[in-house]
Parts: sequence; C-alpha cells; structure tokens
Amino acid sequence: MSKYNVLVVDDEDEIREAIEVYLRNEDIKVIKAKDGIDALNVLEEEDIHLILMDIMMPRMDGIKATFKIRETRNIPIIILSAKSEDTDKILGLNIGADDYITKPFNPLELAARVKSQLRRYISLGNYKATEDEISVRGLILNKSAKTVSVDGEELKLTALEYKILELLMENCGRIFSMEEIYERVWKEPSYNVENTVAVHIRRIREKIEINPKEPKYLKVVWGIGYKIEK
Repeated sequence: MSKYNVLVVDDEDEIREAIEVYLRNEDIKVIKAKDGIDALNVLEEEDIHLILMDIMMPRMDGIKATFKIRETRNIPIIILSAKSEDTDKILGLNIGADDYITKPFNPLELAARVKSQLRRYISLGNYKATEDEISVRGLILNKSAKTVSVDGEELKLTALEYKILELLMENCGRIFSMEEIYERVWKEPSYNVENTVAVHIRRIREKIEINPKEPKYLKVVWGIGYKIEK
C-alpha cells in the first residue's frame, strides 16, 4: 500500500501516464487531473500529500489553481513548466508553489524532488496523521499497515521492535522502565530482562535515528527507563 498520494495535474495524457510510471516505482500512488477545476474537485474527495501542477491548461490554468489551493491548504505544490513559461513559473512560486521542474524533465530528478518535498512536509509537522497513525516530528507509525517511516522513508522493524515503538509513541513523553516495557510487549513477568530490552532499544535507535548516540526521538532517562520525546 502506498504511503503517499500525489496529484498530477496536466492536460497531456502522455505526461500524466509517464509521471505515474516514474512515481509508482517509488511506492507513490498517482491521482490524475486534466486541469485546475478537476484538481480542486479531487482535493475535496482524496487525501493528497503533494501536487505536480502544469501551468498551461484549459478551463483553469495552474497559476489560478495554485492560488485557489493556497487559500485553504499548505500541501506541497511543484510547478511543471516549459522553458518558455519562465514568467509564469516565477509567478507560481510567488503565490505559494514550493518548487518547479522544467519540461522535459529527468525521471530521476522528478522522483527526487517529489520525495524531498514530501520529507520536508512531514518533518516540519504540516502533515496531519490519520486516525490510524501516530506522528512525532516526521516519525510516523501506521497502526493499520503496521509500518514505520522517518521523513517519508519506510523502515524495516521486527515485530517486537514495532510493538516497543508503538507502546512508546502511543504514550509520548511518558517514561517506561525496562520491566514495564517487557511486561507490556512480551506479555510475561519481567525477571532480569534489562539486557533483552536494551538490545531491542538499541536496534530501534539504529533504525529511526540519524545519529543513535544523540537520539532525536528515543531518549533514555538514566536510572528510570525510556521515552519518546514529545
């Protein structure tokens, strides 16, 4: 299941289809619209995390659509512009677009720009978690899909690592002793479990932290236990 939905707004079928192929390889779901009016309708029906917006389109162009979207939403918008549309490209950035890509574009650059904007959107706290998700400054745990991601990058956790992290994230800011973590996760009485829990905590840190020695999320409170920092 894709973690993110990207709305591609372009009046050319070939461009919409090509972008869908590029982003599908990045585990991103693409939803398509032919013009600005279609895009506004999609936003009312779908949970969209980023928009790729063409400029020259019938009915409602990309500039007007971007302006309209910015009245109520702060999701990332990347302008798709031809080289001859430099003035419109600058105008798009001035009214709230986050980035632009010039046509014809390199598929790798397109995917990199999209992922960069998604990471930024999530890590700055603009992303609103759904009921099934717990979000802490870019660290997102999806309870339905049993997945964990950091700044948009999905991590591979074992079942026990996931359960420990879920316990701590559900109780963000609360300190849990090693014994309490063991009893809650393993569902067994705790007896000399310090090393077992500590090994799993270390592995979680190695996966979720940029620098495990200076953790951003999973903090130790010496002599007491562990917590996820608010």
